[in-house]
Amino acid sequence: MNKLGKFAVAAVLGASAIALTATAASAAIACNGEGYCWHVRHSYMYHPEFGVSVHPDNWHWGARDHYVWHEHHGRGYWHNGVWITF
Repeated sequence: MNKLGKFAVAAVLGASAIALTATAASAAIACNGEGYCWHVRHSYMYHPEFGVSVHPDNWHWGARDHYVWHEHHGRGYWHNGVWITF
């Protein structure tokens, strides 16, 4: 493989690594009206009837707020203490 070909392959691999890192770093915090909060890794469109608010990853609840972390993997939301997958 010539130098130009090696450079092109290295550039593609480098750009792919940067794209994957940027995607993995994006996150948000979702909270419901029951006080459960969890991290979401992708942007989901929660229906208003789900009662879910989505905040930036650096969001923190206030001292008088009553939230708890209730993490779960996958797409869905907490409702009455049960994880609802969609």
